[in-house]
Amino acid sequence: MDSETSAVVVARICGGSERKRKVAYSVVETYHSLCLDRKDIMLAQLEACEKLLKYTRDGNDEEAIKGEIRELKTIIDLISV
Repeated sequence: MDSETSAVVVARICGGSERKRKVAYSVVETYHSLCLDRKDIMLAQLEACEKLLKYTRDGNDEEAIKGEIRELKTIIDLISV
């Protein structure tokens, strides 16, 4: 992924203690997002999750992020074939 797409997506955790936590994304730079294909978007999501994981301290949040990273890597591998 080049430097133009590295900060396109930001990840955060959604869901409370009683609900299952999941990762949600927001697009930071809409200009560049118009030129991204599916793989670029997923790579940006993966990078955002990896950044979020560095700053997470809650075990439940960490598990949700790691699960999302596994899913993204699997999908990226499948569309790269």
